Amino acid sequence: MAVPLLVADDSRLSRRSVIKALPPELEFSVTEAANGREAIELLENTSFKLLLLDLTMPEVDGVGVLEYLSGKSDRPDVIVISADFQPEKQRIVMELGAKKFIRKPLDNEELAMTLFELGYL
Repeated sequence: MAVPLLVADDSRLSRRSVIKALPPELEFSVTEAANGREAIELLENTSFKLLLLDLTMPEVDGVGVLEYLSGKSDRPDVIVISADFQPEKQRIVMELGAKKFIRKPLDNEELAMTLFELGYL
């Protein structure tokens, strides 16, 4: 059965890059969001197991999406993939429940190792 996955990034190229980096042995049902507001709308109406989230997005940023998810019992596992790797920002997203912070440009092996650590592989 395919794992429901949401990829939220304002760059279409980045979304495609993240999707292409997913290990081929895993089956995902991928949905894309072009900004944080769209991600929140999708999260309100659909149950996702995994969220791959950029931080710098228009309308609502990645921190806003994580704040929306805080306290929700059915929240997906969140992996932040961002070029904004300030230590303070990393601390904030981890406190808000992100499972991992991966720097852009995305390292495919780091993503695969993170998915393994989270039990997807």
